[in-house]
This record gives sequence, C-alpha cells and structure tokens, in this order.
Amino acid sequence: MKKIIIALVMVSFSGLLSAAGKLHLDEANIDLTDKASLQRGAKLFTNYCLNCHSASFMRYNRMGKDLGISDILVEENLIFSDDKVGDLMKVAMTTEDGASWFGTPPPDLSVISRAKGAGSVGADWLYTYFRSFYVDESRPFGVNNTVFKDVGMPHVLWELQGMQKLLNADEVKHGATPEFAMVSTGSMTVEEYDTAARDLTNFLVYVGEPSQLKRLGLGPWVLAFLVFFFFVSYALKKEYWKDVH
Repeated sequence: MKKIIIALVMVSFSGLLSAAGKLHLDEANIDLTDKASLQRGAKLFTNYCLNCHSASFMRYNRMGKDLGISDILVEENLIFSDDKVGDLMKVAMTTEDGASWFGTPPPDLSVISRAKGAGSVGADWLYTYFRSFYVDESRPFGVNNTVFKDVGMPHVLWELQGMQKLLNADEVKHGATPEFAMVSTGSMTVEEYDTAARDLTNFLVYVGEPSQLKRLGLGPWVLAFLVFFFFVSYALKKEYWKDVH
C-alpha cells in the first residue's frame, strides 16, 4: 500500500509540474494502433534499453502477439540472451551491480510512462527525455538531460542521435524551451531520430498498459449498457412501487 501511495503521489506531482509550465515537454503524438511504429520501438528497446532496464511485467511472446510478430521472429531478432520466448523481459544485472556502476539500480520500465504522468504527459515526458541529452563534462558519463537533471545514465542512443550541447542553460532553469546545437552527428538525421524517439515512446506506453486499446474500445459499450440498465431498473422500480405511490 505504501508503494502504491508513493507512486500515485509521483504521478500527481509530475502532472502538476508539467501543467505549471516549469518543465518544457514536446508533444509525442504517439499512435498505439501503429504496429509498425510499435515494432520499431520494440527493436530499439531490446537493442539499447534491455541491457540495463527490465520490463518485467511483459513477456516476449505477449509482446510479439500484440505487435504482430511471430515467436520465431521474436527469438531471432529481439532476444539476445538465453531467455525463452515465454519468459518475462528481465535483465541479468543485479541490483547491487546497478548501484555500483550507476550510483542507483536502473529502474524497471514496465510502467515508466504512467509513472511520469497521467494521460499524454507520460508519453510527452519520455519523448522529450530521449531527445534532450546534452554534453556536460561535469557528469560521470559526460552527459546531462534537461528533463531529468543530473541523470545517472549515459546517452545510450548517442550513436543514432549524435551528441549536442545546450545553448541556453540559464534560461532553461526558468522554464524556457531548450535550444541545442549538434557537436557530433549520429547515424540518423534529426527527423529520423525524432521518429525513433517517438517509436520507442510508443512502445513504452504500450508496455505500461498492453490492453489500453481494448479497454478504450470496450468503454463505450459499458456506458451504453449502463444507460440501458438505468432505464430498465427505473421501469422495474416503478412497477414494484406503483401500489405504494
């Protein structure tokens, strides 16, 4: 119960912080119906994130089924350890090793999009985070992040994005939109990397609630049933109480 309360407080605080304009977030504009995007996001996650960050609420075969990827393709392209296709998406790194190497154990990312804010806030936070690493020689890994100040991890996607410097650090502290300039180029153009960041964000939002589309699709039917049941119940009530009134 204590952990649940803490998580709810963090979600509420994140949403209030963004709403107050103290943290600049770009709109992710993700689409959970875009399976091609989700597949690309899954590839990015397993190649660049799953080395340190687990997604222990998700199984490889559940992910494959939802994203339209066969078990064979999942095994051949998305599993890089001795895990089986029915296993949870965990990492070999122990909590102790994570704390020793990074200062704190890398968090599980199963519900990271929901932890960073309700609704679209979590997706916007992640999308902006992936695009906001900048060179900072004072940090242990040589990088910092405008969304997550003094982040304790390297910029694992630097080969794709390249490295950039922050031009208006003082203004950003007061809520200004960050301005960056490239120091070195990556294998992707700016537009290509933005798409990759959106795909990875899309995937993490999916992992946070795999049944979200089904839930949203079921919602109107539930509401329609409740309206229908209201009229049936009201008619039944009138029939039972007609002699009293």
